[in-house]
Amino acid sequence: MTDNRLNGVIRAWEQGKPAFAAFSKVDKLTAQEMTDAPYDGIVFEMEHNPYDVGGLGDALQYMLNRKKIAESGSVAPSVTPLARIPANGAEMNQFQAKQVLDRGVYGVITPHVSTVEQAWNAVASCRYAKPKGAALYEPKGIRGDGPATAARYWGLSQPDYYAKADVWPLAPHGELLVGMMCESPEAIDNLDDILSDVPGIGLVLIGEGDLSQALGYPRQYEHPEVLDAMRRIVETCHKHKVAVGNPHTNAKNVERLLGEGYKFLMSAPSRSYGVVGQGRELAGY
Repeated sequence: MTDNRLNGVIRAWEQGKPAFAAFSKVDKLTAQEMTDAPYDGIVFEMEHNPYDVGGLGDALQYMLNRKKIAESGSVAPSVTPLARIPANGAEMNQFQAKQVLDRGVYGVITPHVSTVEQAWNAVASCRYAKPKGAALYEPKGIRGDGPATAARYWGLSQPDYYAKADVWPLAPHGELLVGMMCESPEAIDNLDDILSDVPGIGLVLIGEGDLSQALGYPRQYEHPEVLDAMRRIVETCHKHKVAVGNPHTNAKNVERLLGEGYKFLMSAPSRSYGVVGQGRELAGY
């Protein structure tokens, strides 16, 4: 359903392409600038920045570029907004995913997910409840019902929003992307079980900073032990056909990352245009 796809990150993957993205502040002017950037998606960063749901709602409105929407014929923003929430996986949080989804984001990234139970909760928090025995019942949805703002932002009726607001690839028609940060040795040890047992994880984003800290080599991203840990993550994701992401893509490593099979490449906005152009040229489109 690529032609009707609202989520630009998922669209890129369905077309066999890597997706390019960046973190963004929850700020109206930054959001306005980002909607003209050459990204498939952006991630509003609320783990290390303030958790500001009201500000997120404002920023999302500034992501709507009327000219691009008119030219494309799509109701969706040309750059897909996602959100990274503050709560670590171990906190088993649910309300933050609910609130950012209710504002209209197309996906949620949860930091520090290390176990099957934590990953299950991350997916369930993004899903509406279904009748027991319904198709794709598990992970059982626990997202509270309050779709009015999100449906309006997506340009859909509430019934149409319900139909599309499920997690991909568990629901092939779903437009919501659930991402987990893999950033500890425990998470790496459990990743095979997580991706075997938890349907609905669409992205594993490597947290190189925290991972390198945990390994004893803070921010030494080229250290052999850090690279080996990242290699294990990538291999496990490839085994389960789950997209793997890198948050520190730059002109020096983009060719290597593409060659290793990364599908979600995040670069700093200050140098993004060149990196994205270089990455797309290397990827052949």
